[in-house]
Amino acid sequence: MTSLRAEVSVHRRVSDIGRAAWDACANHPDHAANPFVSYDFLDIAEESGCASPRTGWAPQHLAVRDRVGEVAAVAPVYLKSHSQGEYIFDHSWADAYERAGGRYYPKLLSAAPFSPVTGPRLLVRPDVDQDQGRGMLLSGALTVCEKMGASTLGVNFPTADEWRFLGERGMLLRQNQQYHWLNAGYATFDDFLGALSSGRRKTIRRERRDAVAGLEIHALTGKDLAEEHWDAFYGFYMDTGNRKWGRPYLNRLFFSLLGERMADRVLLLMARKNGRWIAGALNLIGGDCLYGRNWGCVEDVPFLHFELCYYQAIEWAITHGLARVEAGAQGQHKIARGYLPTAVYSAHYISDPGLSHAVARFLEEERRHVQGEMDWLAEEYSPFKAA
Repeated sequence: MTSLRAEVSVHRRVSDIGRAAWDACANHPDHAANPFVSYDFLDIAEESGCASPRTGWAPQHLAVRDRVGEVAAVAPVYLKSHSQGEYIFDHSWADAYERAGGRYYPKLLSAAPFSPVTGPRLLVRPDVDQDQGRGMLLSGALTVCEKMGASTLGVNFPTADEWRFLGERGMLLRQNQQYHWLNAGYATFDDFLGALSSGRRKTIRRERRDAVAGLEIHALTGKDLAEEHWDAFYGFYMDTGNRKWGRPYLNRLFFSLLGERMADRVLLLMARKNGRWIAGALNLIGGDCLYGRNWGCVEDVPFLHFELCYYQAIEWAITHGLARVEAGAQGQHKIARGYLPTAVYSAHYISDPGLSHAVARFLEEERRHVQGEMDWLAEEYSPFKAA
């Protein structure tokens, strides 16, 4: 294995590390080409101004080098002045700490910005000892946390293996749930329907029929994507964002850059009525997974959300041989559409011993509750035929 230098550097832009060096670490075979930790995705977030000090996402990316000076391990890290755009909710911790006289912000976070998507956070080149590289990145992050006076270090949506690694090194472990669809070797969408109860099959067929009546559905990727599609989708995104959370995180430039630099990893599912785009769902394509990210519409059509975000995604994944679809955060209604409860994770270091002790007790109870709810939901509400 390649040996490493005993030092970690901090970078204010991912471009300071460079595409070749970053992706040599991000494209580990075990990562299955996760687009959210790719150089392009992180650089697009920074170049567009979405992930910047002004928006409260100040990059502090970490890099470890080998003995000959080549980048051997990296981690996407941000100094945060708030808890927005994370999807792992610590607002109650912040409120309690500040009521007690503490200062919760700034905090340090390792994550893919604005993306509740499981993926690697401690990226180590394949020829480097993984535990050694991860350990140096974690040590570097804790040092940055101390030097910058950050109250916490969070690692959001790591892989299960990373989560265990972080727990073994003293970080507090949190478990939440999402709803994911798994491909059981289906050759067609009808094969998938055949695995469901007869009632669910009938409901889904009716929903699909009603959703597309009078509409054209387009699956756009690669060279088929054009600025007219991004113009329309940005309108959908802003309308939904303003209604749901008040301040959308992504700007118009972000989507143009995504189309320019990651078109082959984008699947934009769009609905058109009488020549006018009325709804769309943005997905990113990974090595074995389709990741549903954003949805929006300017006209209310019954069941169209289910069609574009869930059924079209399943159909596309089956056609292209992907193992699963991750449809984003929240939404128990996804269970009836074949998306079952799946564990997602985060890990936390808290500098104040008192707060750390209180949060540790809370997380222990929360993990039991989350796992119990997942088991109950899967048993009581699964749409699949009983084995």
